[in-house]
Amino acid sequence: MLEYPLTNEERTIKDLIKEIGEKYILPKALEWDEKEIYDPLPIRALADADLFGIIVPEEYGGLGLGVRAMCIAVEWLSYYCAGVSTTYAASFLGAYPIILFGNEEQKRIYLPDIARGKKLCAFALTEPQAGSDAFAIKTQAIKNGDYYILNGVKQWITNGGIADIYVVIAMTDPTKGARGATAFIVEKGDPGFVVGKKEKKLGLRASVTTDLIFNECRIPKERVIAREGMGFMVALRTLDYARCGAGAQALGIGQFALEVSLRHARKRIQFGQPVYNFQAVSHTFAEMAMRLESARALVYQVASYIDSGAKDFSGASAMAKCYATDQAMWVCERAIQMMGGYGYMRDYPVQKLFRDAKCLQIYEGTNEIQKNVIARELAKFVKI
Repeated sequence: MLEYPLTNEERTIKDLIKEIGEKYILPKALEWDEKEIYDPLPIRALADADLFGIIVPEEYGGLGLGVRAMCIAVEWLSYYCAGVSTTYAASFLGAYPIILFGNEEQKRIYLPDIARGKKLCAFALTEPQAGSDAFAIKTQAIKNGDYYILNGVKQWITNGGIADIYVVIAMTDPTKGARGATAFIVEKGDPGFVVGKKEKKLGLRASVTTDLIFNECRIPKERVIAREGMGFMVALRTLDYARCGAGAQALGIGQFALEVSLRHARKRIQFGQPVYNFQAVSHTFAEMAMRLESARALVYQVASYIDSGAKDFSGASAMAKCYATDQAMWVCERAIQMMGGYGYMRDYPVQKLFRDAKCLQIYEGTNEIQKNVIARELAKFVKI
């Protein structure tokens, strides 16, 4: 309902996403979900439109734009299919560590291909026994001359197998706890690196999620990001930047759910009139719109705050992710209810949107963890 003022670049991004969405995604989204298919066609279209370069600095072949531009792209891509947007956004998640912490040589080697969409990225932190408790990771990297030898398993990694560049967090000195982790760049095809099984998921089925298995995987020391012991700082800062993207995904999913169910309610005749005319129904849609617009305002504002050069935005980023994804889940559930039996049928998109939205409350840190972050940051501002 609200029209946000966009820069020329942001308007172009939105228009390009809509063109790609209408042509390549909308006609196939339900089929990809039903058959659990990853189709590279829309990803190639995004690459051809230079949309993988949004967050990459201009000196490395990117557009040099910021978090808000990234959020606008992810939001509208999610409107058409959150599975496709997950593949796209996860590549940003894997690129951020190199952009934020990589040395000049690493940026020169990797960022131009990332910006052109020639190489997809992935970010590997989660393990079977280390989800919300990221500090419990067991994957180890032992220095051996000019190499590090990686051993361990990463779990539920988006873009596993289809990515070319992986940022992997591993323990180089377990005795140091959080200060004993290091971030590494691992390339597809590195000896000792194997992609595990593809997961069967509730939602986001057009994206690929797998295990990553490291068995005596040799990584040159030149692929350490920042320096040894900086792994968790790299990971946490990366997530601070990326979490607005999860909030933006929620906006796109929620917007589509609102529009589909509203169209249905205005056409569906019961008791001689459109069901939208009944106050209980129209008030529900009013609530859906208010929740979405408040979430959009928060996500856009936090993204702009990050782009302004703010240094401390962990709490704000957590708010954007937590609030927007919770609202999307509520909106999608109500959308199903407003469509009645039609909403429950797999021939209609709202059930897919509902399943897609659920994952947003879980990945990149569960919403319960986001509230921990928010509470921690609040304590800094209120002195006893």
